[in-house]
Amino acid sequence: MPHLVVGTAGHIDHGKSALVRALTGIDPDRLKEEKARGITIELGFAHTAVGDTRIAFVDVPGHERFVRTMLAGVGGIDCVLLIVAADESVMPQTREHFDICSLLRIPRGIIVITKADLADSDMRALVRQDVASLVKGSFLEAAPVIEVSSTTGQGLDRLRDAIVEQGSRVRQRPVDGAARLPIDRAFSMKGFGTVVTGTLVAGRIAVDDELVVQPGGRIVKVRGVQVHGKPSPEAVAGQRTAINLGGVDVTDVSRGETILAPGTLSVTRRVDAEIDVLRASKPLKHGARVRLHNGTSEVLGRVSIAGASIGDVAPGASALVRVRLESPAVLTRGDRFILRAYSPPITIGGGIVLDPAPTRAGIRSDAGRASLEALRMRADSGAAIQWVIDHAGIAGITTASVVSRMGVPPSHLDAMLKQLEASGTVVVNDRLVAARH
Repeated sequence: MPHLVVGTAGHIDHGKSALVRALTGIDPDRLKEEKARGITIELGFAHTAVGDTRIAFVDVPGHERFVRTMLAGVGGIDCVLLIVAADESVMPQTREHFDICSLLRIPRGIIVITKADLADSDMRALVRQDVASLVKGSFLEAAPVIEVSSTTGQGLDRLRDAIVEQGSRVRQRPVDGAARLPIDRAFSMKGFGTVVTGTLVAGRIAVDDELVVQPGGRIVKVRGVQVHGKPSPEAVAGQRTAINLGGVDVTDVSRGETILAPGTLSVTRRVDAEIDVLRASKPLKHGARVRLHNGTSEVLGRVSIAGASIGDVAPGASALVRVRLESPAVLTRGDRFILRAYSPPITIGGGIVLDPAPTRAGIRSDAGRASLEALRMRADSGAAIQWVIDHAGIAGITTASVVSRMGVPPSHLDAMLKQLEASGTVVVNDRLVAARH
């Protein structure tokens, strides 16, 4: 049975939560304050099935004060519903949410014009023009545009069909990879104890598994698993899940932490990356203090721009950088992230991790930039692994370090190392050493 995680995005009061409720029958606004004020403050979750497709919804706040909460929910989705109200059109948070989805390389989406019953045909046509201008040249340029009303039910069946169609095209997540679950909610449930929820981005989590919570390294045991609100023997990559944990109190786990298979990813306090700065942003200065968002976490850090003579990164430009983090984070090669200014916290740009544990010094030198550029060019996992081993020198590197830095499951790494050893480029012993050393 196909599984699809769908996230909402858009300005406050454009009908995101009402739409999720109309599609699923579940109110994603669970807090008393949300119901009293009529605005979404926290992440909301709902689920439904359309035919054979199981759909999980992540509903995010639309207010500018809660973008950090929006970021905690949108990172694990397969498809975004970019929601624009027919009676207001594109607004500031429409643009910022759209920028974030673009920077995270969310693969696909649907444009939903809500409150269609509150605007005449001329107004709706203007809104469609505004939206077309916003998404031109982006991943949403050819996306379906569907007008709906959560009040009258107009367009809901068409939207359901469009979501199922998107689900049929989504690339499945790596079920055979190492388990990785960014926590977006933690709470205590009477009779069960500590429960965490999130979208499983890789691997499997099954009852009785022993896992680790990072940062911190706390060992936990899985007492129970739920998928779509029902007990299940396991959850697999691509599913939203609730995990009942043993060995940890609810006060010891929180949003922003990650549940992992032991011996896979580790924590880091500096990463080398390639970034893109938004066209509407100010130039990004060397040494700027930023907020780095990945998965459900937010970590403060400072940006060093690679290269001896490289100045500020201009709006719309790309750059190679090193981000020194002020607290530990779980990151690996290939992870996408968002950068926001420290104050005021506005979105600057985003990027992709090239190396989550760089050993190279002198990032501000031409040699340091050239080294990072060489790693950037090695998009293939095998080539990147060869590069890391080459640069470890005669001392070599452990397989555990390669697993954590390159984001490759141990079982996959074994096969890659056999190929590299057979080709005569790597010597595999207690440590991995380039044959030329």
